[in-house]
Amino acid sequence: MTNQLGFPILSLMLAIPMVAAVACLYVSAQNARMIALVATLVDFALGIVLWVNYDASLLGAQWQFQEYVPVFGRFAWALGIDGIALMLIMLTLFLMPICILASWEAIEKRVPEYMAAFLFMEVLMIGVFAAQDLFLFYIFFEAGLIPMYLIIGIWGGANRIYASYKFFLYTLLGSVLMLIAMLWMAREAGTTFIPELMNYDFPVEAQTLLWLAFFASFAVKMPMWPVHTWLPDAHVQAPTAGSVILAGVLLKMGGYGFIRFSLPMFPEASAELIWVIFGLSMIAVVYTSLVALVQNDMKKLIAYSSVAHMAIVTIGLFAFNRQGLEGAMIVMLSHGLVSGALFLCVGVIYDRLHTREIDRYGGLAINMPKYALFFMLFTMASVGLPGTSGFVGEFLSLAGTYQVSSFVTLICTTGIILGAAYMLYLYRRVAFGDLDKEDVRAMPDLSHREMWLMAPIAAVVLWMGVYPESFMAPMRKDIGTLLARIERARPVGDAQLAAGKPQVKADAHGEAH
Repeated sequence: MTNQLGFPILSLMLAIPMVAAVACLYVSAQNARMIALVATLVDFALGIVLWVNYDASLLGAQWQFQEYVPVFGRFAWALGIDGIALMLIMLTLFLMPICILASWEAIEKRVPEYMAAFLFMEVLMIGVFAAQDLFLFYIFFEAGLIPMYLIIGIWGGANRIYASYKFFLYTLLGSVLMLIAMLWMAREAGTTFIPELMNYDFPVEAQTLLWLAFFASFAVKMPMWPVHTWLPDAHVQAPTAGSVILAGVLLKMGGYGFIRFSLPMFPEASAELIWVIFGLSMIAVVYTSLVALVQNDMKKLIAYSSVAHMAIVTIGLFAFNRQGLEGAMIVMLSHGLVSGALFLCVGVIYDRLHTREIDRYGGLAINMPKYALFFMLFTMASVGLPGTSGFVGEFLSLAGTYQVSSFVTLICTTGIILGAAYMLYLYRRVAFGDLDKEDVRAMPDLSHREMWLMAPIAAVVLWMGVYPESFMAPMRKDIGTLLARIERARPVGDAQLAAGKPQVKADAHGEAH
């Protein structure tokens, strides 16, 4: 296997934050901040090199920048990406320097350890999207729990211990069944190489159990209803940057798992159990949106909205068509940016007033106009306003789902209406109204550092909304490859049956009957 750049860029992208994480442990707090920022920016620059050199038109080769070093037995250091992995890696690399800057002043205790934990998490997140060995993927996937567990447990809020344990146990227990399934798959297929497994036809009778084993892990990670309860607790207790990376990247690992494992490896089981995905997603969209409506904690409201948005991802992924899959990917990318930005908006005013209660604010558009402008943009993107990243993905995802089930599409569309209700209600109570509280009136507008946090995300949100082709083009061929793989199991949609006429057959004279 060859790497078109001539050097192992993916291994280098893993090595830089790893070395920087170790270096942070041996320097002062200020130096640790600088090392973390420089390392994440260098990795982001390498990511741009990766994107620029990625050839989306390369025929007959789904995987690029591959590296393969046998370690022992079937286990190998196998890395490589396709367009789907590239976009998720870029999302990770883009958010990491922003997280470091967001923690610059907010984190004051044990700063070197905090920066090391974030850099270590960057290594593991990139590893998940680049791993091409089954067990290497599992190691990266599970090890990602450790730094986030520490970030919540050490630098979190008052109930951080409870939240960190709940987060760790939920996600770990969900993955035990996945490991058992992986062991069986490696024995059955005789390989642990993911590209080979994606084209291996597992026995249909075994697919259902394998699918459920992977589902147990990915559903918790997304998270899907009813195993979503760890997410609001984790978000509320995590520091601002922890919430950004948790919502921005860690939740996307579940969706990536469905694309990489559940659909291509178990297509028949995916089609057979599509009602499980659709049923849980419909409940999640409506239920969590209604719960978000009654929240008085800003972080909890955004956390519940994340569950609803990720439900739009799952219905799109299992629509078994191009619109659904492309829409689900754009929703994942958009949600990573927008939810991360919303948590940054909460962090900005929390740093000033040290409360997340919505009722404590009001009238911020008067004394914090720059903040109100950015907050409005990200609110509109979360709602799905045309011209922002949120609209493109949700429209495509629902259009794809409509081809399978008009009823599911109808129910999930109500989530968009409810989403507009709770997000606009949040914005009205925070930004508008009377500025009648002395401590709120004294709050200063965005600093230069905070502007640097918001502006890049705002630019990408608008870029994705106006010209989504930039983000779809690298993924298009790989989504086509996936569709060709799952075509044989595609379910017949009720919308197609309702809209279609009885099949018309022509006789030898060309007359329809």
